[in-house]
Amino acid sequence: MRAVFVWRYLDQGGEELGSSERFADRESAEAWIGETWSDLYERGVEEVELVQENGGGALFRMGLAEG
Repeated sequence: MRAVFVWRYLDQGGEELGSSERFADRESAEAWIGETWSDLYERGVEEVELVQENGGGALFRMGLAEG
């Protein structure tokens, strides 16, 4: 089974607000967040978590605030 990657959007308390489209590879997912993180932050997303679906689980989590 092929790996699928998705970003989960989190608020300040760690509650899930939604998720991104699905990506076929990690590189595409990381390129996408690099282009869209500021828009997500402006919409109230405080943190994102990259998840590998199909049993991979959470790979890493990062805050979107500058600084």
